[in-house]
Amino acid sequence: MQINAVFEGGGVKGISLAGAVKAAETAGIQFSRVAGTSSGSIVASVLAAGYTADEMKLIIESTPFHSLLKRAPIFNAKIVGPALRVLIKRGLYSGEALESWIRNILLEKGMLTFSDIPSGKLYIVASDITNGRLLVLPDDLRHYGINPSTFPVAKAVRMSCSIPYFFDPVILRLLGRAAKGKSFNEQFVYVVDGGLLSNFPLWLFDKDSLGGPKPLPVIGFQMVGKNSNKPRVINGPFSMMTAMFETMLSAHDERYIEQRNRSRTIKIPTLGISTTQFDLTKEESESLYASGVRAGTQFFSRWKAEGRL
Repeated sequence: MQINAVFEGGGVKGISLAGAVKAAETAGIQFSRVAGTSSGSIVASVLAAGYTADEMKLIIESTPFHSLLKRAPIFNAKIVGPALRVLIKRGLYSGEALESWIRNILLEKGMLTFSDIPSGKLYIVASDITNGRLLVLPDDLRHYGINPSTFPVAKAVRMSCSIPYFFDPVILRLLGRAAKGKSFNEQFVYVVDGGLLSNFPLWLFDKDSLGGPKPLPVIGFQMVGKNSNKPRVINGPFSMMTAMFETMLSAHDERYIEQRNRSRTIKIPTLGISTTQFDLTKEESESLYASGVRAGTQFFSRWKAEGRL
């Protein structure tokens, strides 16, 4: 059975999404079109490239996620260094290591730009904070004078994963008509994590259900546990920024999901692990993956009992 799938963002918790993908494959599910925000965009792009859940698990097991947090040694001085980097670069860490990591993964399957996959197969959500606009990539790149088909998928993923003040924003320069009549400074646009505006864009494929042949089911892969009663410890500006961002992610899209889409959403417990906990132990990583497998298996077992599979 084929489905369209939407993957929520959640930083390192996205490991659990790979487990849910494994459960889907075990149930005989095939992915037609995929979309995602932040870490969900990583899973979506890897699926669009042709990776299986087992291959995704091998990638997770071989990746020390703390290695994706890169910055020059000068910015490692206690207190002053990180603060200075945020002031100058607008982020604690560069996103270049993350972009390079996902680029190499996608290249293993022959994917570099959006032209390497069928049109409409992959959508990635990001946030243009210069213009206050939600971006659905690659299509919305046309507004900036950029050819969507030649845009690197890894760059789009990095844009979607650029947690404000944690990773540097991605800067786009307007081209052609989009830049006409604008001053030099006005030609640059700052793009950050898609979760800022829509962390779980389950609505993205709903337009497919308007007219035409019978649409494919749209299934959402959502990570839950963000709204636990456990208070966040705030002991400085950076922990406060993290708490603010996680609070924002937990609120986005929730009402839409609860009112309309509970029956088509796989809810994956994230076991108290936070979005920016990049120093995961092997055991924590395995637990997240297993949580995704369990949640996905329960969901598709219910589908089978209801005769949907």
